[in-house]
Amino acid sequence: MGVIEIEAQGSARRHGGRYIYEALRRQILTLQLKPGAQLDEVSLATQFKLSRSPVRDALARLISEGLVSILPNRTLLVTPFEIEAFPDYIAALDLTQRAVTRLAALNHTEQDLQRIRQANGAYVEALGKGSFEAMSELNKAFHLEIARAGHNPYFTRYYEKLLGEGQRLLHLQFDFIVSSQGLSSAEQDHDGIIDAIANRQADLAERASHEHTMLFRDRFLEFMKQNLTQGVSIR
Repeated sequence: MGVIEIEAQGSARRHGGRYIYEALRRQILTLQLKPGAQLDEVSLATQFKLSRSPVRDALARLISEGLVSILPNRTLLVTPFEIEAFPDYIAALDLTQRAVTRLAALNHTEQDLQRIRQANGAYVEALGKGSFEAMSELNKAFHLEIARAGHNPYFTRYYEKLLGEGQRLLHLQFDFIVSSQGLSSAEQDHDGIIDAIANRQADLAERASHEHTMLFRDRFLEFMKQNLTQGVSIR
């Protein structure tokens, strides 16, 4: 396993498992920890200068989100990208995204709509600053606000897991999106979805969310065709 360059701070002791979880999650999503990298409780506890218990708690949370996998021999590793499974991932994302967006159009309150607009505003602001990590987190937050507006917690929980998996794919292609299309095109991706939800046009909202998923799919496939992952381990 590669050395995880995290400076142990006093806050690590104060926040324990939450600090470790947030630090590891950030490194996984931004690909500082590569897909397939092994993780070891003892080494992590030493690096964070904490006991193994909070490390175990953090890893358990990452496993529940699908970002860390545990093999039959109990080896822990950053969940690899399974390129062969990409069509299955897109199918699951598409169906779930269409469902939560449709429900949001039918069930949202004015407070829900306000939160959706605020989340998108924060995302657009991050676009203007070119902050990839913030863009990834705020894009996820925007879509989760839509899911919450549908008022079905079962869909929301599953959707959150799918979005988390998609964040690593976004980080792979951020440079490609910016160089080939510019940030301004990404800013417009959400507008049609928001308008359809606000007008309670369920069919239109579902169609707009489907087109959004297909755009994500097409961008990723084009990135793969042109860049061949640029040395990132994808299994």
